[in-house]
Amino acid sequence: MTMSFTQEVSAWLSENGYGELESSQSVGGGCINQTLEIHTSHKERFFLKYHGSPPVGMFSVEARSLDILREARGVRVPVVIANAEHYLLLEWVEPRERAPDYWARFGEGLAKQHQVVAPEFGFGFATYCGTTLQPNDNYTDGYVFFAQQRLLFQGQLAYDSGKLESGSMWRLEALCRKLPELVPQQPPSLLHGDLWSGNAHQDENGAPVLIDPACYYGWREAELGMTMLFGGFGEAFYAAYEAAYPLEKSWRDRVDIYNLYHLLNHLNLFGGGYSGQVQRILGAYT
Repeated sequence: MTMSFTQEVSAWLSENGYGELESSQSVGGGCINQTLEIHTSHKERFFLKYHGSPPVGMFSVEARSLDILREARGVRVPVVIANAEHYLLLEWVEPRERAPDYWARFGEGLAKQHQVVAPEFGFGFATYCGTTLQPNDNYTDGYVFFAQQRLLFQGQLAYDSGKLESGSMWRLEALCRKLPELVPQQPPSLLHGDLWSGNAHQDENGAPVLIDPACYYGWREAELGMTMLFGGFGEAFYAAYEAAYPLEKSWRDRVDIYNLYHLLNHLNLFGGGYSGQVQRILGAYT
């Protein structure tokens, strides 16, 4: 941390009764933010994320999202201690080896979270998926929401930056028109929004913990589809989820449609390595 940033965090801790910042050490795993384990003179530990020039409001919307997920009482999320323009301070969660029932508890907890539903799709405020703005305007129609706020939003970003050609945009628009034929009606469930294995951790009891949300109210099948994009989730997770909140038997047939959003986002964030997967899905449906 820079000296001015160290002083800002240290001052906040002291003013709010947590003691002085005594030491900090880097925590691996962050590809967007710097992450630290910090220790105070009151013998407390915290997890600190910071960024020298973050997207506007990135940490404040993450803090709000974590609070909303915690209220759902599904899967544990870290308690927010403080947030400011350049940092987010969270409770320290001491990681342990996954418990034998880790995946079953994860599936049950996520099913409970998904049973929290809203009157409309969206979130009332934009969030971030990585560093990409994720618009969450409210819609009563889930098909319009997913088309406008997810696929076409990302597609336009890719087109404007030269990562997607006009023919691919035409096919993306055609896929959006077909969504009511391809995707069943689903209520707007509370979603983590970026649920890959890198955002699934464990606590001091080996129980699941979720981090780095990109929350909104949307199709729960889309959340489960994201868990399959990069793999790493045990079959016990899916079995426990379905036992608690059954899915349509054909839900796995649709995961490419949902994951097209994340692949477009990765195309925008990381470049052409994801172009082939995007083109494969567009070709399969248009």
